Amino acid sequence: MTLRSSFYLFAATLMFANLGAAEEFLLTLRSQTETSINSGRYHRLARQESWKPEETAVIVCDLWDLHHSQNAVRRLAEFTPRLNEVLKEARNRGATIIHAPSDCMAAYSDHPARARAVATPKAERIPDDIQSWCSRIPSEEQAVYPLDQSDGGDDDDPEEHKAWAAKLERLGRNPDLPWQRQSDLITIDSEEDFISDRGDEVWNILEQRGIKNVILTGVHVNMCVLGRPFGLRQMVRNGKNVVLMRDMTDTMYNPASWPYVSHFTGNDLIISHIEKFVCPTITSDQLIGGKAFRFKHDTRPHLAIVMAEDEYETQQTLPIFAAQHLRKDFRVSFVYADDNDRNRIPGLEVLNDADIALISVRRRTLEPERLKIVRNFVAAGKPVVGIRTASHAFSLRNMSAPEGLADWPEFDAQVFGGHYTNHHGNKLLATISTVDGSGEHPILHGVTGVPFRSGGSLYMTSPLAPETSPLLSGSVEGQPSEPVAWTFTRGDGGRSFYTSLGHRDDFENIESVRLLANGIHWAAGLPPQANFFSESRSNYERDWVNVPVPSAWEAIDSQLKDYDGVGWYRCAVRLRDSWLSEKDLTLRLPQGDDDLQAWFNGHRLQPVADIRHTLVLPISEDWIAPNDANLIVIRVADDDGSGGLVATPRLHSGKNTLLLNGRWQFRIGDDPKWCNIPLPARYGTSPDVLFEP
Repeated sequence: MTLRSSFYLFAATLMFANLGAAEEFLLTLRSQTETSINSGRYHRLARQESWKPEETAVIVCDLWDLHHSQNAVRRLAEFTPRLNEVLKEARNRGATIIHAPSDCMAAYSDHPARARAVATPKAERIPDDIQSWCSRIPSEEQAVYPLDQSDGGDDDDPEEHKAWAAKLERLGRNPDLPWQRQSDLITIDSEEDFISDRGDEVWNILEQRGIKNVILTGVHVNMCVLGRPFGLRQMVRNGKNVVLMRDMTDTMYNPASWPYVSHFTGNDLIISHIEKFVCPTITSDQLIGGKAFRFKHDTRPHLAIVMAEDEYETQQTLPIFAAQHLRKDFRVSFVYADDNDRNRIPGLEVLNDADIALISVRRRTLEPERLKIVRNFVAAGKPVVGIRTASHAFSLRNMSAPEGLADWPEFDAQVFGGHYTNHHGNKLLATISTVDGSGEHPILHGVTGVPFRSGGSLYMTSPLAPETSPLLSGSVEGQPSEPVAWTFTRGDGGRSFYTSLGHRDDFENIESVRLLANGIHWAAGLPPQANFFSESRSNYERDWVNVPVPSAWEAIDSQLKDYDGVGWYRCAVRLRDSWLSEKDLTLRLPQGDDDLQAWFNGHRLQPVADIRHTLVLPISEDWIAPNDANLIVIRVADDDGSGGLVATPRLHSGKNTLLLNGRWQFRIGDDPKWCNIPLPARYGTSPDVLFEP
């Protein structure tokens, strides 16, 4: 062979080797990290990772052919075709695809992909509980779960749901459990894929194939995707590098339940919980290009709320305001300043995808490329809302930006048409009035209690630019009035709304709160809220509210200090086989002056003894779901004095004792249906009220 022939052979070999090399997955992992310990505020951050396809698996969770919720079926049908393209691309690059339609293995008894899963050799290490549902991992223990799914999360119209159940019956399906196989919209490759709904089998596949990275997709993210034996929690607790594909999933959430937001906001809340306490997330476009998937009925504008000021504590007031007044109509992202560096605002990149921004920033200078994100947002003509210190957001008082940082002294004039120079004394609270001719403006819709007192000092903001439309003015004795709220049409064509209100006390004033909510809706091109008074704030008569046990309900909240009547408590317990003794399981309830009744997974418990003022209630072995969540409900009837679970309930099994002191859910009133929930406890109970030995 000549030298030239050898060279061509080497080149051809190299070319084919490169063609055969799998293209790595270049992923952007989104997660949330607390701004500082116990702050309760989170930076939404992104990091880049490169995953080898041969070390990566995609698990498709419970994409069933049918479901008891028709809306769930509709939403699944929307995103599944795109998911099929994701799986095709992942498979072509060399990733392992595992289809996991739970309770449907009979349909695949003769399928090669099922046989392949069963035949996979047993891994050397099988984690404890890998075949069990996982209701919580340690990182979630202090978290407050963001929604109530105890009604099952079905958001069907009642009449449609009734008709859908009848159709399922005509198809020969059980309307409550109609699934029999995976959706036909998802291709199962007989030559390469796996089918399993068993945690140990899935683990064997991952270990035998050297899988380090796992992508979870499918439904429903607040139930099965999190909790299944092959779900996110089990992958995290057993050391896999796992992510959720957040745009290829859905949530079982009913907007008629707390926190009374849109279904899509409910989905966002669960994804946020996962990013904070479970694992990062990615989107489908990172594998197949295009844009991340969005449900066709999700028309919410994306609002980014940027908070970087210490004077008025809007990092505390604005998230509460948003929860109460914005989550039905907007997809809301929060951006907080770095707690240790005043000139850093992590997560500011969210403005690149936002439709509207609310700015509450005071005298911060940023790295030039970071400030450019804000400049680009404004230059794109997108709506901007500013409160209070936003008039001097990105400039220092009588100083230039430090070296290496950038400022924007003209921000007030260019973005809001304002002219902030100073403020009157803090003790001179202004009287706020409407400006003549402004009363019909939609931002003033429902703002009927005018004039009113401002919560903070009056800003000196005049003269305004000619392109502004003043709405409210403020006055203090002996001084000229000043504009307090106005709209502005910017040079780039964008809409802006600004108000110098925004003091902590202003958020206690319904007029200023409504003004801000209206201003945000107006800037986004939406009408004012028809029903302004929010249902998101928990109500003990309407909602299950987290409370501490033991305690008297009178001590929990001033709303309950004079309440005598019936209160209901509930929690979940997960009892391992190894903890359950051969002796009977009993619930022990210390009894004071109140009448107590209890249920376990919907079964009424009957006391067999009263030992030292403690009721002993046996629990039948047939009622227990071992290694799984179980529901305990206690009804307390109080006629006088302190009511509630004033001493710690406990479970006994032989020599084992589980103290049930901590967070329970509580409500007042009396409805026999509250003794149980429609679904098994694993699906409907919240992980923040779960007890384990």
